[in-house]
Amino acid sequence: MTDHALARPFEDGFALDELTAEAPVADVQADAPVADVEDLVADAPVADEAPAAPEAPAEAARTFADLGLPADLLAAVEDLGFTTPTDIQAEAIPVLLSGRDVVGIAQTGTGKTAAFGLPLLEAVDPAERSVQALVLTPTRELAMQVADAVASFAHRTRNLTVLPVYGGSSYVPQLRALKDGAQVVVGTPGRVMDLIERGSLKLGGVRFLVLDEADEMLRMGFAEDVEQIASHVPHDRRTALFSATMPAAIKRVAATHLTNPVRVAVTRPASTVATVRQTYAVVPFKHKTGALARVLATTEADAAIVFVRTKGTVEDVTIELSARGISAAGLSGDVAQKEREKLVERLRSGGLDVLVATDVAARGLDVERIGLVVNFDVPRENDAYVHRIGRTGRAGRTGTALTFLTPRERGRLHQIEKATGSSLEEIAIPTPADVSAHKAKQLFTQVTARQEAGRLDMYRQAISAHLEETGTDLLEVAATLVALAVGDDGPRHRDAEDGDTRPRVRREEQVDEDGAFVAAHFDEGFAPRDSRGPAERGGRRPRVAGTRYRVEVGHKDGVQPGAIVGAITGEGGLRGSDLGKIDIFPSFSLVEISGEMTPETTRRIGAARVAGRPLRIRPDEGPRGAGDRRGSDRKPLRAKRHPAGAGEHHAERPYRSSRPVGRRSY
Repeated sequence: MTDHALARPFEDGFALDELTAEAPVADVQADAPVADVEDLVADAPVADEAPAAPEAPAEAARTFADLGLPADLLAAVEDLGFTTPTDIQAEAIPVLLSGRDVVGIAQTGTGKTAAFGLPLLEAVDPAERSVQALVLTPTRELAMQVADAVASFAHRTRNLTVLPVYGGSSYVPQLRALKDGAQVVVGTPGRVMDLIERGSLKLGGVRFLVLDEADEMLRMGFAEDVEQIASHVPHDRRTALFSATMPAAIKRVAATHLTNPVRVAVTRPASTVATVRQTYAVVPFKHKTGALARVLATTEADAAIVFVRTKGTVEDVTIELSARGISAAGLSGDVAQKEREKLVERLRSGGLDVLVATDVAARGLDVERIGLVVNFDVPRENDAYVHRIGRTGRAGRTGTALTFLTPRERGRLHQIEKATGSSLEEIAIPTPADVSAHKAKQLFTQVTARQEAGRLDMYRQAISAHLEETGTDLLEVAATLVALAVGDDGPRHRDAEDGDTRPRVRREEQVDEDGAFVAAHFDEGFAPRDSRGPAERGGRRPRVAGTRYRVEVGHKDGVQPGAIVGAITGEGGLRGSDLGKIDIFPSFSLVEISGEMTPETTRRIGAARVAGRPLRIRPDEGPRGAGDRRGSDRKPLRAKRHPAGAGEHHAERPYRSSRPVGRRSY
């Protein structure tokens, strides 16, 4: 029996390696305002900066032994092989150990978990069988990862239990662990609230509260839950708030729940992107899967990870790649923990070459074989981009990142380059001929070994007989055999009476004689916002005549028109000019769309998440009946009257943006 127990609803441990670093990324979210970190000095309720460490001789690096950790935690850290703290750890740990609150501004790869996890454990009394520390995280994956990290730091502390709690798993083991006296709880706001309401989670004895990735929690709509949970925690607690960004909403949380906090800010290590060759290719939405298959077929990387925005896209891309003979598997938030661990182990061992994943599902993934990262869908946030490409080029290794940009996403390229301080290199997508040539080259590398293995007489006889029978040139026969071996069936022939059935080619696309996609360029006719005329920048523009659709996010979710436009155009392949008026009501929004909405387009858009909720788009049918749960918990408001033909009246007052939403780049 070990001295320390990690309570969890699964038998096996979490397979990810990164115990001291995590990335602030979730499935598709709405864009949030990001304030400059330096603004915190003037606007946030932060009294002090963390005291600068005294200068030490160059040969004497600061170690964990210099931070004031108790003996058992220091020994545990040394057991894990850590000797030198990261910047955030060196600054935050002494402050938290002294009893002060901390606002930590730290990005991916900085070691935030140990920065709050070690002081948290110092505050816990293992002899007291009650909850004494609470860590809130935005996602279940991060809750499991943080719980494992904290538990690893506590492995020398007797009788201490760390309990991860999150939705999508059975209540039974979580309730049992709480009844048995778990001292540290790491969980998502939703499940924590459920346990509080059940009376199973009592927070009256909490001494240490952590809000990890606070910006993501607020962006996912957990602000009210966080407020409710904090109201159950004693006021004389220690509180640590960690966030990658510091928007106004986070500053308000800090002002409300932290007492005279010390501000600790660190920057992302420059090596995160320095070891990664960053590239991009312009690929129209409809050609992305084919282009991806060609890239994977010709890459020299041992393994690759493909990032997409939604769970539905994970399934679609995985199925398409597998159908093309590529060893691929999907990883999303719906994958059970045991299955997730099996997939990661297959990727490490070489049993799997391609992993298609969402941002949250791939959090903390560190597999040495990954030499290529493909952004199948460009991330909406720059931090997500850095996290994604950081899955390769780690620990001194090098890697390549490839981002697919549609012809109308030039603006996103500029945003990424500005945020990373790097210039992305444009590359050409391999053509079908390139793929066949690559396969042939791989085939020839096996010739010598197969020749030395012997037993070729029967094949020599078969070739000789064929040559005598047909009189064909030997080189022609060899070339034909290689073509068959690499799966090249030759050019496609169309019957004259069938006509040309190839789909229409847009002006920014290039295809070969078979109609296969070859290349594309940015749509020069799609002007960036600052190059438009006055009418397009803010004046009146022609009304888009289209169908009115309903999406299930509204003003109370903090959604902005740009987030809705970005999700619809990004997932549906529509243009900004295909969208007309957007009315944002408290619990839903109405969007006029003139572009073609096929069942597949509707499914993709409906699965996209904005502000942490799926859009579930559908044609608007007017006000819902009295049995609608979304409207049953509030007093109906009088709707503004719309002009005739502008749509049905709804029982909620809309928030209406005065800014034009068509023909904008998101």
